[in-house]
Amino acid sequence: MSANQTNKRLSDIPFSVLDLSPIVAGGTPAESFRNTLDLTQHVEKWGYNRYWLAEHHNMPFIASSATSVVIAHVAAGTSTIRVGSGGIMLPNHSPLVIAEQFGTLESLFPGRIDLGLGRAPGTDQRTTFALRRDIRSGGQDFPDQLDELRAYFDPSLASGPRHVRAIPGEGLTIPIWLLGSSGFSAQLAGQLGLPFAYASHFSPTNTVPAMELYRRAFQPSKVLEKPYAMVGVNVIAADTDEEAERLGTTLQQQFLNLIRGHEAPLPPPVDSMDGLWSEHEKQALQNQLGSSIFGSPETVKEKLQAFLDATQADEIMVVGHVFDHQARLRSYEIVADLMKS
Repeated sequence: MSANQTNKRLSDIPFSVLDLSPIVAGGTPAESFRNTLDLTQHVEKWGYNRYWLAEHHNMPFIASSATSVVIAHVAAGTSTIRVGSGGIMLPNHSPLVIAEQFGTLESLFPGRIDLGLGRAPGTDQRTTFALRRDIRSGGQDFPDQLDELRAYFDPSLASGPRHVRAIPGEGLTIPIWLLGSSGFSAQLAGQLGLPFAYASHFSPTNTVPAMELYRRAFQPSKVLEKPYAMVGVNVIAADTDEEAERLGTTLQQQFLNLIRGHEAPLPPPVDSMDGLWSEHEKQALQNQLGSSIFGSPETVKEKLQAFLDATQADEIMVVGHVFDHQARLRSYEIVADLMKS
């Protein structure tokens, strides 16, 4: 660790949840939304800090495409946990529409809404065109869109006269986070003095460099006096290492399907991945899922502490793709026990 890093323990930082409202094989989106709300109510009780939902489109294993609507569903069924987007893919939308949507959410659930923003499409190229109607909009104008969005909430940030207002939205203080899996958003978040969330759960290789870049680039703002970085990581906990490894094959099969271009609902676990993947595919999955933590409470505690030591994250966001809902609840309960001990 560098000289400016301090030893953090798991009990020193908040833990949060990232959910994609997974659709499991044989299930329906309606069931996914019921499970999402049930999970939120449990993790709120267990002391998690925030619950974020992610925008993806045209994916048969993800139900959270209308992200703002699902956020409202979750916030209405809870009372204290922060609820937000991890994230809204801003280039898919008009900044005014997002300002109005999140202004509405903040008005309905004051002090509980987060707006996490990404610049990737969250889908394939054809679906991107269906969303944006302009294939030239590839996220290059993300900083300009971000400036426009922030000015709807805080008109003092506008570069000139504003003739269009976000109502509701204007005057509301909604935390804006930048999300990323590379250095672009890390540097931009630092320059603007915004909180940053890194997607280590599917892009582990660049985690530490992105965190270091964010901290080096950070400029204090009226939002933050010092950097605040959250890192997403796949965690699947069970009573034994063997059971956690078995549950983890659902995530491995899902990413294997993505690599092969065969998107399908979340598959049930298998006893072994041997025979299901080639050595090349196994290595490709390791590159994407290398930071994932599967194990018993003791194993998860040890690996999570090592992950915290490496990243010096201010907050950890747990991603848990587990086929069986009760096993998924148990996984988050185990992590909750670790963060309190």
